[in-house]
Parts: sequence; C-alpha cells; structure tokens
Amino acid sequence: MLPVQAQLYSDSLGKFKIETSAYIDVYYNFDFARPENNERDVFWYNHKRHNEFNVNHGIIKTSVVSEKVRGNISLMIGTYSQYNLITEQELIRNIYEGNIGVKLSKNKNLWLDAGIFASHIGFESAISKDCWTPTRSILADNTPYYEAGAKITYKTENEKWMLSGLILNGWQRIKRLPSNSMPSFGTQVQYKPTKKILLNSSTYIGNEGTDSLKQMRYFHNFYGQFELTDKWSLIAGFDIGWQTQEQGKTRSWNSSALMLRYKINDKFTLCGRGEHYFDKESVIIAKPNFRTFAYSLNFDYAPTENMVARIEARGLSSLDKNLILNREASNQNYFLMTTMEISF
Repeated sequence: MLPVQAQLYSDSLGKFKIETSAYIDVYYNFDFARPENNERDVFWYNHKRHNEFNVNHGIIKTSVVSEKVRGNISLMIGTYSQYNLITEQELIRNIYEGNIGVKLSKNKNLWLDAGIFASHIGFESAISKDCWTPTRSILADNTPYYEAGAKITYKTENEKWMLSGLILNGWQRIKRLPSNSMPSFGTQVQYKPTKKILLNSSTYIGNEGTDSLKQMRYFHNFYGQFELTDKWSLIAGFDIGWQTQEQGKTRSWNSSALMLRYKINDKFTLCGRGEHYFDKESVIIAKPNFRTFAYSLNFDYAPTENMVARIEARGLSSLDKNLILNREASNQNYFLMTTMEISF
C-alpha cells in the first residue's frame, strides 16, 4: 500500500516517521457451482461470495518507523475477515495487523517483532494487489495468512540472506486452542543470489490438538521466484505437511503451484497458473479424498501506479466428485471473477 501521508518527528530516541495508507479490493465473482446461499466452497476464504458485488478487503494502516523501533496497526473490513477470522474473538476480527518491533543491534539488521503480523509462509499474501493473480491458489487459501506471536529477523548487509525464527500461538491463531498450552514454532530462510532470483524455505511445527491428545503438525513450504526477462517472470512453489493422530498414525497432504506472468507493457499484464492440492485424509480441507487440479488465466490493467482492474477465469478438476457444478456433486468447477483494487 502506498503512503498517503508521511510525517517526520523526533524525540529522545531519534527521528521517526509516521505513515498512513489505505487499500480497497472490490470484487464480483460468478461461481458456476451456483450456491443457493451465495457462499462459495469450504476451501475458499478470499472473495468468498458468489454473484454479488462485495468488498474483500478494506484496510486503513498506520506505521511508525525509526532506526531503533517500528510498529504497525491496520484495521480491516470485508468478506476476507468475515470468513477467515471466524474462530477469533469478535473484537480481534477486524485487526489485519498490530505489531511492535525493536532493533537489537546497533550495527546489524537484527529485529525482534511481536504482535499480529503477516504469515511467514508462502508467496501469496491476503492483499490481492501484491499478488500476481486476483484470486489465491488453493495452497495459499489453506495455509496461514496471519500469525500472532514473536519473531526475530536478521538480514545480511548485502541483503542476499534473510533468516527468521518465530514462536506462535498456533496455525493462523490469535486465540489459542482450548486446553492447549504448547507454543508453535516456525522458521524462514530467504536467499537472493541475484536481483532476479528469490528462493524461500519456511517451516512450521505445532500441536493442533490438546495437551493430553497431541496432534503435532509438521509443515514445509518452498518456493522460487524468477525474473526470466524484462517481460517474463515465473513462480514455482511446493508445500508438504504431516500431522500425527491417535495411536501413532500420521496423515499427510501436499500441494504445488506454478505461475507464469507476461508484462505486455507498463499497464497490461497476463498471468497463467497451474496447481494441485492433494489432501486424501482431510487434514486441512474438510472433503473426503480431496485430490484436485486447478488452472487459471488473468488479465490485469493498471491505469495508474496505485490502481488495477483485473479479470480471471478459473477451472478446477477433481479425481473424485467432491466439487460442485450447477448445485450438484461434480469433479469439475469453474468461476469468473473481476476485481478493482486501489491503494492510497
């Protein structure tokens, strides 16, 4: 989001800057499942409503930045918060982020941040404007978009390496699970060998059950982002996870996504996507034997630097009839969506 206002101040800690910004994501989505309640399938959390104009995200953000401290507070409305934060306390559901950070070293780029912040997992965020596609991949919609906890982050002077360790309340949880006192943990490593290549590895370990009946979740996300030419770019990502159950049993799931983007000029962009999501044992997605492939194509028009209009066509194909088409069980699903997004 672009700052609409930036003010410089100074106190005993030195100079600091306060920035304010805002972002709106308006959408219309037509899902050929044609759900009677206008609510799309259970594994979608962004752009959830069918056949209606709605707001996925409306965010107002204020940031404080200085050499020694930093902080962010963002408030949001929209269908994203309505569906994705349904398990959180009611007063928390409209907080997109709220965190404070302090620099731990005078000479090194080493920070400690605590609060609610964006997830360390994946190449897609909840903010559509920051993503290559207007809709999220299945793997993105079913991994954390936000986290609550504390993290320590180090970046090298040449900015080629970023290392982070996290202690968290859980897998996309602000409010802890009842009867669960165990913290969760995460790591993130980013490497930029050149300005045109980014490699990322993120992990998560946590108990998704109770203290007495542990269900340990182990998860790894890896992706690479490559600027092939001035016009062509590619992202490839892969997720794999395991979760222990009673009597020592283990269930697993895996997913992948591949995106290829073509920049026609400064205003027009095309992006194609292919992906798969296999969760045969319903660890993450509450559908039996979920094994689905998906593909999409979107066209973006950015008349100005801070505004973009987008249209996307998307199809899904499942090995079993656990999708919906025309209100009936099917191994196919299709939808069309258009968005208008602006930051200011």
